[in-house]
Amino acid sequence: MYSIKTCKDSKIDDLILYRDLKFEDTIRMFCALDKNSTNVSKTISKMLEVAGEYGLHGNLWANILALALAYNENVYSKATEIVGKTSGSINTFAIHDFRILRELIHFIPNINGDLLKEIYNYEGNGRDSKLVNTRVRDRILRLSKQLMEADSDNEFKDIITEFYKEYGVGKFGLNKAFRIEEGTDLKTANIIPITRVEHVYLNDIIGYDLQKKKLIENTESFIKGKPANNCLLYGDAGTGKSSSVKAIVNEYYDKGLRIIEIYKHQFRYLSDILEQLKDRNYKFIIYMDDLSFEESELEYKYLKAILEGGFGRRPENVLIYATSNRRHLIRESFRDKTETDEELHTRDTVEEKLSLSARFGEKIYYGSPDKKEFNSIVLALAKKHNIDMDESEILSKANMWELSHGGMSGRSATQFITYLQSQ
Repeated sequence: MYSIKTCKDSKIDDLILYRDLKFEDTIRMFCALDKNSTNVSKTISKMLEVAGEYGLHGNLWANILALALAYNENVYSKATEIVGKTSGSINTFAIHDFRILRELIHFIPNINGDLLKEIYNYEGNGRDSKLVNTRVRDRILRLSKQLMEADSDNEFKDIITEFYKEYGVGKFGLNKAFRIEEGTDLKTANIIPITRVEHVYLNDIIGYDLQKKKLIENTESFIKGKPANNCLLYGDAGTGKSSSVKAIVNEYYDKGLRIIEIYKHQFRYLSDILEQLKDRNYKFIIYMDDLSFEESELEYKYLKAILEGGFGRRPENVLIYATSNRRHLIRESFRDKTETDEELHTRDTVEEKLSLSARFGEKIYYGSPDKKEFNSIVLALAKKHNIDMDESEILSKANMWELSHGGMSGRSATQFITYLQSQ
C-alpha cells in the first residue's frame, strides 16, 4: 500500500475509458484540496451528501471512487459485466485507466485539518442506502477496501472486473427492478431504478406448485440462453400472479435477471426501451401488471407488434411477462359474436382481439383455491408468522373473514393474517 500527496486534475483528464465519472465534481474538488484549502468545508459537505444517499461509512474518498467505478458504463465495463474477463486491446486501455485510479484512491490532501481526517474514518448513521439495496451497498464498501489493498495495477483490474462479473455495471448492475419515465422530448423513455423492491420468494407463495414449475422452467431456459416464451399469467384476483413474477426476479437476480415495469399508456415507448436493452449482458423481463384493454383502447397494437409481427426482432435478452384477470386481455361483448352489428366482417374483429393473447407462448392459469386449499394457505401463513392460536379457531375466523373480504384467495388469506398480527 502507498499514498500519493498530489492529485492534479490532469490525472482525471488522462482517463480514456473511465471519463465522465459519477460524482466527478466532488472528486475534482477533493483533488484540488492540496492546492486550495479554502474549499475544505464545501468539499466535505459534498462528500457527506453522497455518504447519506448511499449509506456509506469508512473511507469516504475510497468509497466514492468505488461507487464511480461501479456506475461507469464504458466499453470495458459493459464487456465484462456478468461474463467476466475479456481479451483484446481493450485491456491495455483498461490498465492505463486503472493505474491512474489506483493512484487516486490512495490520495491524501497535503493540508491539515481534523475535519478532513474524519473523511477517512467516517462513522455513518446506520441508515440504509436510498439509492441501492443494502446488499449492493455492502458489496461496494467491500470493493472499496479491496481496491485500497490491491498490490498492483493488474490486481486492481482483476478486483473491479470480478465485481462487474458478480453485479454488472451501472444502474442495471446495481438494481433489479425498474420503471419507465417519459423523456423530456416525450419520444424517448428513461429507465429508472426502483430501489425498494418487495422481498417475496417462490416459497412464500403457498400452493400453485404446477404454475410455479412452469414459470421457473420458462425463466431458467431464458436465463440459460435457450428458447423461451413470452408468458401470460391469468386468472382470478388475489391468487399470486404478480407475486410470482416478483419472486422470479428475486430468485434469479444473481443470474443477471432484471425486470422493467411498464404501464399500457407507455407502450408507445416499447421500441425505444428494447433499443436500450439489446446490447447488454443481462436478461430483461418487461413486466405488465393487471393487463387488459377496453374496446376503445388501441395501445395493444404496440404490444402486438413487439410480441410478434413487427419487422424488427425482439432482442434475445428480453421477454415479456404479463398478468391479467382476463385470458384474452381485450374486453369482448356478445355483439362481437353476432352478425347483427353494422360491421361487415365481424369475425375479423373477433380474431383481432383474440390474437393478442395468442402471441404469449406460455399461458399459466391461477384459479381461486377451494375450501381445503384456502385453509392450507391460512395455516401455512399463520405458522410462518408465529400466530399463537388454536388451528380450529384460526380457520373459524378465516372463514368469517373471507365472506366479507372478497372470497377465498391468497390475498384475502394474507390480509387475514395481517389482521391477526395487529390484534
